[in-house]
Amino acid sequence: MTLKLATFLAENAPHWGCVTEDGFAAMTDVAPTLLGGICRLGMAALVDAAHGRQTTHENAHHLMSMPDARRILCVGVNFPNRNAEYKDGSEQPKHMSLFPRFASGFTGHNCPLVRPPESHQLDYEGEVAIVIGKGGRRIAEADAYDHIAALTICNEGTIRDWVRHAKFNVTQGKNWDRSGAIGPWLVPFTDPAQLDDARIITRVNGEVRQDDVLSRMMFPIRRQIQYISTFMTLQPGDIIVTGTPTGAGARFDPPRYLVPGDVVEVEVNTIGTLRNTVEDEAL
Repeated sequence: MTLKLATFLAENAPHWGCVTEDGFAAMTDVAPTLLGGICRLGMAALVDAAHGRQTTHENAHHLMSMPDARRILCVGVNFPNRNAEYKDGSEQPKHMSLFPRFASGFTGHNCPLVRPPESHQLDYEGEVAIVIGKGGRRIAEADAYDHIAALTICNEGTIRDWVRHAKFNVTQGKNWDRSGAIGPWLVPFTDPAQLDDARIITRVNGEVRQDDVLSRMMFPIRRQIQYISTFMTLQPGDIIVTGTPTGAGARFDPPRYLVPGDVVEVEVNTIGTLRNTVEDEAL
């Protein structure tokens, strides 16, 4: 069984640990949080510490994989057909688009995405996310995979009309509370095939909306790590959300935004499936 590390809520308190067949095995004796374990001990030590653990919590549910994540960077417009979706006549970009997201904008597996009353243009974006395990500056592409600790899945939910409130940024539309999800767990990164052979499929109510492979990215993950580490020192626990395929709801004619009662599933063959429902924000 592939090791899966998750953050979960049990007995009204957050815990973290490994996923078992019938629940979770808490590992808070190793570090206070999953982020703390990655930063202080490293993924290899967490793998060793998880060995042989028995279930401690059966009645628990997932939280965002790393709810205390300090820095989350997202790569935009990173599949060949995505640039064409904008229908603005622009050429394929020379450099990748980047924007920040904050942990408060994400919920966990099997939890609802929240549609705010200010806008009903809640959209889905299925993506692979990587967690940095070894920090560095000006990391060479050839060495980039050595800096990855783990992989997870992101539904990078977006409030579409709020990404156009200003000329040069999308921050507003990308950071509504609990508009996206990260989970259901982290899997240790041990083999390049986990990324090189990864396929993203996003389904809404069982209908396939997105389906593509990471090998078609315009800016591969090795390049992302190299480029980002040029201007900032990457640190253990940093999350990079690596880009979504064509097929988001905004690109249909007419658009097909999420509504309460919808079920969104993002499946990545080398990681698992992130599932969320949709509900309106309770006021």
